[in-house]
Amino acid sequence: MATTTAAQRREQARAEYDAFIKACPTNELLGRLSDKWVSLVVAALSGGPMRYSDLSRKIAGVSPKMLTQTLRTLERDGILSRTVTPSVPVRVDYELTPLGGSLALLLTAVKDWAETHIEEVHEARGRYDTENA
Repeated sequence: MATTTAAQRREQARAEYDAFIKACPTNELLGRLSDKWVSLVVAALSGGPMRYSDLSRKIAGVSPKMLTQTLRTLERDGILSRTVTPSVPVRVDYELTPLGGSLALLLTAVKDWAETHIEEVHEARGRYDTENA
């Protein structure tokens, strides 16, 4: 029986990830990334670092609780970093990590697609609602 190194075992486990399986960690990650607040925070930070108040103003409709929760989750997942600068008042900046930057390319593309195609979606909904009334 051949022995495997830890790196080989990790690579084998990575090859076996299947997001279609509920218990797979990638399934959980996809659930998190598909959250609209995650998408909007990542897209907002794709332009560079921002303070909490700037993010709050940029992302209309997000409650302080939801924004704080989203930022903490993204920091925990390594998508963004939080930098505290001691001053009066304390300054806190959020910035995408390299991992977050690679995600921003995808989520910004989805945001741009939604902005470009929303009228077509509204038209399709109208047709559907008329045909299925």
